[in-house]
Amino acid sequence: MQELYELTDRLVGDQSLIQATLSQPRSKEAGSAGKVTVKPIALKGEPFYQFSAYIGTKVQHENVPQAEAARKLADWLGSSFRQGLLQAGEADYQVLLSKKGKLAVLKKPPTKQAAEGLPQAHNRKKRYELEEGVPVPFLVELGIMNAEGKVLAKKYDKFRQINRFLEMIADVLPHLPEGRKLHIIDFGCGKSYLTFALYHYLHVSRGLDIQIVGLDLKEDVIRFCNGLAQRLGYERLRFLVGDIADYDELERVDMVVTLHACDTATDAALDKAVRWNASVILSVPCCQHELFAQVKSEVLSPLLQHGILKERFSALATDALRAKLLELVGYRTQLMEFIDLEHTPKNLLIRAVKAGKPPAPAERAKLAAEYKQFRQFIHADPYLEHALDGLLNLETADSD
Repeated sequence: MQELYELTDRLVGDQSLIQATLSQPRSKEAGSAGKVTVKPIALKGEPFYQFSAYIGTKVQHENVPQAEAARKLADWLGSSFRQGLLQAGEADYQVLLSKKGKLAVLKKPPTKQAAEGLPQAHNRKKRYELEEGVPVPFLVELGIMNAEGKVLAKKYDKFRQINRFLEMIADVLPHLPEGRKLHIIDFGCGKSYLTFALYHYLHVSRGLDIQIVGLDLKEDVIRFCNGLAQRLGYERLRFLVGDIADYDELERVDMVVTLHACDTATDAALDKAVRWNASVILSVPCCQHELFAQVKSEVLSPLLQHGILKERFSALATDALRAKLLELVGYRTQLMEFIDLEHTPKNLLIRAVKAGKPPAPAERAKLAAEYKQFRQFIHADPYLEHALDGLLNLETADSD
């Protein structure tokens, strides 16, 4: 085994290891890893190696400092697997271990470029939460992957969108309560690609105690989603037929997701989320028609006289007003690109997290004044302002 330790010491020590894949496990007992991948990453500018153990449908990640990674890689390969592929800039090393522990190392031409080696903080190689080549049951069922984990060409944009969504979920995890079950609602869930992704990421991969409800008006869609959840064994995920404004099953919800709820249905979902005091709100608005009929301004007439420009301006203005209203009721908001504009024009996501404390009176008065000034300038009368009546106290700004 000395040869194996020398090999891992050299590849990790000079940072030439690009990726390692350990396969053919010695044990097939429940709870044993069927495969382990190792990749270099940078954490706060320091070199680490991420060990990802695939156990059934779950993935367990461990970030190991460079000084410890070589020994861990050799120990894991030598004790738990019969085969390893160590890919470096100068060559691929195929490591084979017999049942009796006899070692063979085959050196082959490199299949990965050295440029994909240890990423620095400013140029880290893109890594998806759901990796291609690793079958994910819900993606296979939804026709995004085949049984071998290959993403189908026509579904690659959807695969990228799902991963982009999970990146945003990862960012807001610190804002969710700890030590209890998390209640999550997805309004207007549709076919629920992202709802299933959310469940897989939070419960299957992260092991969090959650309960997710998907809500949509289409009975056939809900029937399909419930059937798929049952086939996947997603016991903490269920789907209901219903309208956003009428849903009252829960008294407390921790995260509200609303993706492409049309026009003021988005506002109804935001109103529900605020009244639940949800810690996290993620909303991709759609079909923002309300302000199109309201907005007018002599100053903006060169823009508003063109229907397509007025439509786009109205949509942006709607989301700007929504974000400001959420700030007024105690949220920190961001407007983010959800997916590249080339794939869909409906690419903005409102991400709001509950602030630790409400804005100070002076700051709140400033927010209210900004909101009212903009709303008056474009002659808007937003649905969400009326829905949140009683929580806003806009009189803190100058009177109309």
